[in-house]
Amino acid sequence: MENKSKRKTLMQVMMLCIFLLLAILISVSIGSANVSPWESLKIIIGCSEASEVYHTIIWKVRLPRILLSGLTGAGLALAGTTFQGLFQNPLADPHTLGVSSGAALGATIAIIFGKIPMMFPKMGQIGLFAFAGALLTTLLVYHIARAGGRVSAVHIVLAGTAISSMLSAAISILMIFNQAQVEKVYFWTLGSFSGASWSKAAFLLILVVLCGTGMLWHSRDLDALTVGEEAAASLGVDTIHTTKSLILIASLLVAGCVSVSGIIGFVGLLMPHILRILTGASHRKLLPFSAIGGAVFMILCDTCARIVASPAEIPVGAVTALLGGPYFIFLLYRNKKEVF
Repeated sequence: MENKSKRKTLMQVMMLCIFLLLAILISVSIGSANVSPWESLKIIIGCSEASEVYHTIIWKVRLPRILLSGLTGAGLALAGTTFQGLFQNPLADPHTLGVSSGAALGATIAIIFGKIPMMFPKMGQIGLFAFAGALLTTLLVYHIARAGGRVSAVHIVLAGTAISSMLSAAISILMIFNQAQVEKVYFWTLGSFSGASWSKAAFLLILVVLCGTGMLWHSRDLDALTVGEEAAASLGVDTIHTTKSLILIASLLVAGCVSVSGIIGFVGLLMPHILRILTGASHRKLLPFSAIGGAVFMILCDTCARIVASPAEIPVGAVTALLGGPYFIFLLYRNKKEVF
């Protein structure tokens, strides 16, 4: 029975990896200059005789963007999975809890007041401010929703939605009073990978690997927390330490994603629910599966954002909202009796 379960898991992993490779190959082949998938593959593996122009398009423009979008999708999916388990709430994700807006406000402050003397380069400064905004927002939402030793599923969504609206309003006000920086701030509020580079992709790769490892380390404790803090404590879980650690890790990951892509909602909401059908409730399987699924989803969404209105570009955050918004409404309707 155990061997059968392992074979099933292996087949599921292989299937998701194939989907990921296909998504990468499709995305790298489509754009203002179309390249056949076979030719794109030969360019990537270095056995193509195509012109230098096509090599430049693939290696310097499309691949960094595809890698960055995939890593962002993986990071947001990991954070969403963690928040849903931690707060025992199927509607929780970095966007609905206000974490993305908090990180974006921090990034906006760093952009507008970019001359603040710090020991960090500009990219590090934006990331640090985004991290601070994400962490403070998460802690605020958590403490507002926590009552009587437990977190209310309804209260945490309501608190997150209200705080997210307030932070978005603050970003809009800052944009009005700082017209010279409107274009840069606009990038963060809509979400885009147009500024992708290999250095940003490398930064996010390190962050996703480190934070994903930390989440997997706490996966069994997270399984226990999904049934409530009291039940988890009775099983020997240090609920306070685990909760704070996971909030810190997930907030750091969201901050890193927002610092390179802006606000992109609903990825962390959709992926855990879709992948839970394959994996079940165990976070040891759900976390890596959600990461791969999030990467596939984000790569495909960014590809749509690039080509649907070509030569113009639709913000990728708008694409994910169009897909995730109806699903959020469906989940809200299905869980209106607070059934997880």
